[in-house]
Amino acid sequence: MQQLMGVVNLDQELDLMNELTYFRCGAAVPFAGRYRLIDFVLSNLMHSNIHHTALFVRRKYRSLLDHLGQGAPWDLDRKHGGLFILPPDWNDPTDRSKGDLQHFHNNRDYFLRAKGTHIIHTGSQHIYSMDYREMYQFHISQQADVTLLYKKVDAILPEHESCVRVDVDGVKVTGIHQEGDHPNIYLGAFIMEKQLFLKLVDHCIAHGQDYFFRDGIQDNLHNLNIAAYAFDGYHTVINSIESYYRNSMDLLNQEQYQRLFKQNEIHTKIKYEPPTRFLDNAEVSNSLIANGCIIGGQVENSIIFRGVKVHKGAQIRNSIIMQKCVIEENAVLENVILDKDVHLTADRTLIGDAKQPYVIAKSSQI
Repeated sequence: MQQLMGVVNLDQELDLMNELTYFRCGAAVPFAGRYRLIDFVLSNLMHSNIHHTALFVRRKYRSLLDHLGQGAPWDLDRKHGGLFILPPDWNDPTDRSKGDLQHFHNNRDYFLRAKGTHIIHTGSQHIYSMDYREMYQFHISQQADVTLLYKKVDAILPEHESCVRVDVDGVKVTGIHQEGDHPNIYLGAFIMEKQLFLKLVDHCIAHGQDYFFRDGIQDNLHNLNIAAYAFDGYHTVINSIESYYRNSMDLLNQEQYQRLFKQNEIHTKIKYEPPTRFLDNAEVSNSLIANGCIIGGQVENSIIFRGVKVHKGAQIRNSIIMQKCVIEENAVLENVILDKDVHLTADRTLIGDAKQPYVIAKSSQI
């Protein structure tokens, strides 16, 4: 879509998932057996026919860069446009910008060179599947300065505590705040005309401000025409170990899985591996098993990523086992998250709590 250009801003997303973000940013955390959190927003942009996207990152992005490559899985490996990964590299001694305004100020040429007239700005912690073109048409029809994406949730969950809320009168935003019992959750995405965006960036920097959404949009609530676009599909927030585990386990419910994946295909880094092999003693029930695994033990209510080896006699229940882990004979896992390349030796038992799973960091040996 020529009118829209993508801005994926990870600057304000804190890495709060403990062991899972020791060595990576939150956007690179594996999810749902074969994906990373970043895959969902990039797939949304792809299905919206947006082929000019910038990714602003600040820290722990090595794993993310390895996953993204040149953007081929999301049709972003292009001669014109494509994926622009823009880590911090600022050498202007006169630069006064702070916070995420630094990214926009120091990469101003990205915005000026892109053909799009409007930007869709988003992050990676809100997981949903949608086509932004409908939201863009709504934005144009309302003649809005800014259009915010939000969802009215049925129940307030712990992960919503840090989310921004919006007051909506019809389709007009009348308030932006963080009142904990308010059901209208801002999904971290907005559409704005590019020139207005750059004008507000300059204004914020000139007044010593730090963050675009808070200082450029929220503090200008009464000076801007801000519209609200309601989203009614599957949505969740991944911003803690507890929310990651609970929402991952929810995908074992076929109805929940279909709600997330049936609307649009989610694309990820391509890996060529053989089908999973189930040995004679394998017992698997209600689980997601990715390709490339060898299963010789018992797996129940669990998510198993690519290339995992589960030896004879091992028992895995209510757990998430990430890529290339090895579970040796007669080991027992329950309510556990193993990050990539963990080696669990024979006869070990790890049992966590259903609300607070036991998490083992990447490349550990136990």
